Amino acid sequence: MSTDILGWRMKFGVLGPSTNTVVQPEFDAMRPPGVTNHFSRIYTPNSQAMSNESFMAGTALISAGLVDAVKSVLTCEPDYLVMGMSALTFYGGMAGSLRFKQDLCDLSGLGVSMGSESTAAALRAFSGVRKVAFLSPYYPVANAEVRRYLTDSGFEVVKDVCLQCPSWTAIAKVPQDRLRQEIISLAASDADAIVQVGTNLCMAELADELEATVHRPVIAINTATYWHALRNRGITDKIAGFGRLLQEY
Repeated sequence: MSTDILGWRMKFGVLGPSTNTVVQPEFDAMRPPGVTNHFSRIYTPNSQAMSNESFMAGTALISAGLVDAVKSVLTCEPDYLVMGMSALTFYGGMAGSLRFKQDLCDLSGLGVSMGSESTAAALRAFSGVRKVAFLSPYYPVANAEVRRYLTDSGFEVVKDVCLQCPSWTAIAKVPQDRLRQEIISLAASDADAIVQVGTNLCMAELADELEATVHRPVIAINTATYWHALRNRGITDKIAGFGRLLQEY
């Protein structure tokens, strides 16, 4: 079989909500030569005036549309899947995350990198990380699921912040100054590392800047997931501009 001209090292099938405008450009910015990203949008109505209840209902709709998005992206014959959405991957703690991943693998016949597992792997890449603080665009009910997963993974969550964005598209509109302020505030805790979840928050390049400010790892979910996918497929290129994780590990 001939090799794909542009994706001669790897073709990633990327799955993300149709409302997400950040994950695709951030993944493309991290893409090394010979690797291509092929985005499949999961139909997601742009929920307004969200709450705990409507946030969970909205992510349930994302889950319902996942099968069609997987079937769509498989038509380009990708080598591996990368999840460009994170909330669902944390639900149900470690057990729920493993079930979610297995369902995707069974459906696609491919391996997959997703936010929950990638975040835990990224934290373990830095020696001595035990205490974690995290930032999300979510609502408290979803932050509780992230906390549960991180606890199941052996980390102590010492502080978390949920921005409670009013719609899915509003997540991409959170100003960089606000994100900078929230990360610096989390760094005032005794956390060994800071994590950002929610793939529509624009954090990949900002994390690189903030690591120099807070003097500890700042792990953006999109960077962690793409790093995990690259390394799992044997691609070890060190890429600058997105924090120590992708540049050093």
